[in-house]
Amino acid sequence: MSSTDPLRSGLRELTRQSVRAQISDRAMELFIEHGFEKTTIEQIAAEIGMSGRSVSRYFASKEDMVVGNLTGIGQGIAERLAARPADEPVWEALRRSLDEHVAALDRDPDGTLLATSVMLAGTPALQGALAKKQREWQDLLVPLVAARLDEGGEHRELRARALAVTVLSCLNAAVGAWTDSGGSERVDVLVDVALGAVGGAAGRR
Repeated sequence: MSSTDPLRSGLRELTRQSVRAQISDRAMELFIEHGFEKTTIEQIAAEIGMSGRSVSRYFASKEDMVVGNLTGIGQGIAERLAARPADEPVWEALRRSLDEHVAALDRDPDGTLLATSVMLAGTPALQGALAKKQREWQDLLVPLVAARLDEGGEHRELRARALAVTVLSCLNAAVGAWTDSGGSERVDVLVDVALGAVGGAAGRR
């Protein structure tokens, strides 16, 4: 293999990512404007000067155009969890790992994230794809949470998954409440309310 092959490969991947982002961004604009169900891949392709077949080489489905970027969000949460101090309580570390994602939702200057959340909540065709992506988030977090738990305890992975699932469920509940409020409530406050409810209930047990 020549020394330029890795460079060419890297450039191809950057080009592919750029095209995917272009397709996804325009698709989201059309989904929000016309509705997910009513927008076709052919319409999206026409908007960006490609054929439907070419678009399908970048995205297997319309659903993937909506939830594909969620992989990056999950990876970001995992990276921030990994960077938290080793001696920080696991519950606090998980909460702080959500900060950047929550802050982005609260900023949402043009309302695109809120509109996307409304679409996700109201489109049955997207629910399965969304659930699959969120299971991927769980799988990213579980080994990082497990590393913070007492090695001598029983069912370490189960406990780690329970914590990861609970925190992500609280995030989902908070985002749902934010969506229902039309963006009038702050996501960071809602996340703390949800996590506090779970923590308080566990403490009373």
